Amino acid sequence: MSTSPPTAAGQPGIAEPSYVCGVSDIPLLGDTIGDNLRRTSLRFAEREAVVEYATGRRLTYAELDAAVDEVARGLLARGLQPGDRVGIWAPNRIDWILVQYATARVGIICVTVNPAYRTHELAYVLQQSGVTLLVSAIARPAGSSGATGSDYRDMVDEVRADCPELDHVVYLDDPSWNILLAAGQPLPASAVTDIARTLSFDDPINIQYTSGTTGFPKGATLTHHNILNNGYFVGELCRYTELDRICVPVPFYHCFGMVMGNLAATSHGACVVIPAPSFDPAATLRAVQDEQCTSLYGVPTMFIAELALANFAEFDLSGLRTGIMAGSPCPVEVMKRVIAEMHMAEVTICYGMTETSPVSTQTRIGDSLEKQTATVGRVHPHVEVKVADPVTGLVMPRGETGELCTRAYSVMRGYWLQPDLTTEVLREGWMHTGDLATMDADGYLNIVGRSKDMVIRGGENVYPREVEEFLYRHPDIEDVQVVGVPDAKYGEQLLAAVRLRPGSVVTDEDIRQYCQGRLAHYKIPRYVRFVDSFPMTVTGKIQKYKIREQAVIELGLPEAAAANPLLARNEL
Repeated sequence: MSTSPPTAAGQPGIAEPSYVCGVSDIPLLGDTIGDNLRRTSLRFAEREAVVEYATGRRLTYAELDAAVDEVARGLLARGLQPGDRVGIWAPNRIDWILVQYATARVGIICVTVNPAYRTHELAYVLQQSGVTLLVSAIARPAGSSGATGSDYRDMVDEVRADCPELDHVVYLDDPSWNILLAAGQPLPASAVTDIARTLSFDDPINIQYTSGTTGFPKGATLTHHNILNNGYFVGELCRYTELDRICVPVPFYHCFGMVMGNLAATSHGACVVIPAPSFDPAATLRAVQDEQCTSLYGVPTMFIAELALANFAEFDLSGLRTGIMAGSPCPVEVMKRVIAEMHMAEVTICYGMTETSPVSTQTRIGDSLEKQTATVGRVHPHVEVKVADPVTGLVMPRGETGELCTRAYSVMRGYWLQPDLTTEVLREGWMHTGDLATMDADGYLNIVGRSKDMVIRGGENVYPREVEEFLYRHPDIEDVQVVGVPDAKYGEQLLAAVRLRPGSVVTDEDIRQYCQGRLAHYKIPRYVRFVDSFPMTVTGKIQKYKIREQAVIELGLPEAAAANPLLARNEL
């Protein structure tokens, strides 16, 4: 462990620790989400709150507030009470936002379900969280990522028998949605306000499922205080006001959409523009142009897709000034084009995880190109960050590698009904991210690696164990190891190294077909290799990094590996 140079007296100095605390003159909000929306709606009643570009549907803040109350009364009429769980399984649309805020307003915990989930994942999430009522789309829009109009209703019907606590399913664009709203009409407005007065901002209000090493997703349990304040300070660092219009093509089911997008907007009186139900680069840029958006969100692959449009130069993006990139590192040349050609001179980079609501660090407006592309920014207001030795827990000196840990208002309550898994990552108030980082003299963080198992494909976190547990069900698979391999477009792709049972004859396409309809598209291995054995240590531990290294050579991927330093793995 290095130390600072000797002092003038000849004694060694003390190295600057890799610890920072986000001091701020702006206090944390003490509202619940419902009360905060009400305050904003009273201040900016006639300003637009949300625009659904694909349909032309628009709501002012006064209309949004009233519509949220209407949905809340409908939920109460179905017998739901504070602490009950309501799931939302749908692509981006205004009704998704109504469910998000209506559940918060009356203390119901909103379980956000990934629209890409299939029956395997859907059943687990509904069972594990104990969802009582599910609000679902009827079908995923044709042309959305990984789908061609999958029928949500069929999948719900398939798993419903295995979900005994699921009493009601309400489908958007179906009479059942209108029936839900009509059921609440006889209830007085006081039915909502009376409950709202009993709520604390420390109440859990959202469960978001994140892939885990146990073979199934874990439900990060977040409070009003967690996500409302995180969205608010993301917006503060983007300098949002009621004049901003934020284009949100990232999915609402994830913190990027519902916190950094929706809550950042409503806590500042800004407008959320939904360009399409799922990401469409052309629709996104049309929405930015036609709705005169000032801010645009996305993972780097989204920006790359937008810049690659043949008619990109035809879009008028001059209204943009800021936005957020998150999910994976942004290549320098892409950042240059985003700033110069998309007019996003004040774009910021965010880093975090679902368990921290999500943002812990963010670049600042005015940061250099190097800081925007080589770091994930500085600590957020009211947040503590340290880089610690993964073994001893001691804080590392600046510039040395350790595990990035976060402690703050933003840290989750825990994993829903999984205390053992919670204590593995949450100790003495510190969330242990599993990411390896360095902190420079100015407090900027650089992610130099991450937990050896996690794969990030186009901004989606995937733990190979979950995919492995599913593939073990295949009757011809004896053993399987899943790793991430570099990909020029998505950052990483999944590779499954499969050992078949004796006498079995299976192709790589057979394996992928087995996954279709059961796993989300981004969890389906892009590559399948059949092997007779796996590289192992003398103690019998499988060496995944050797599987990865060999695959990079055999698949001809060294250039993609060299282009993304985050793919370097640390085998601890």
